Amino acid sequence: MSSSLVGWKDLPIGGVAFISTKEYPTGEWAVFQPKIDESKCIKCGLCWMYCPDSVYRWDGESVPVPDLDHCKGCGICEVECPTKAIQMVRV
Repeated sequence: MSSSLVGWKDLPIGGVAFISTKEYPTGEWAVFQPKIDESKCIKCGLCWMYCPDSVYRWDGESVPVPDLDHCKGCGICEVECPTKAIQMVRV
């Protein structure tokens, strides 16, 4: 751990640590991963918007692409997708 970063025990009550999970690949322990049916995707970006770990890459025009190295498989994207284009599949 870098000296500029603090551990969770060092945070004040109600404190927030601004550390990105992009620095720590966590996808290998996920049980589920999102699979996108491109024929159903309307490119609305709701998966990109709702993902708590910001694993979706989206340019605003094409189908969003999840970074599976960082996806934890929570399934929020599947629930929020209005066209049911995302299905969580067991890995």
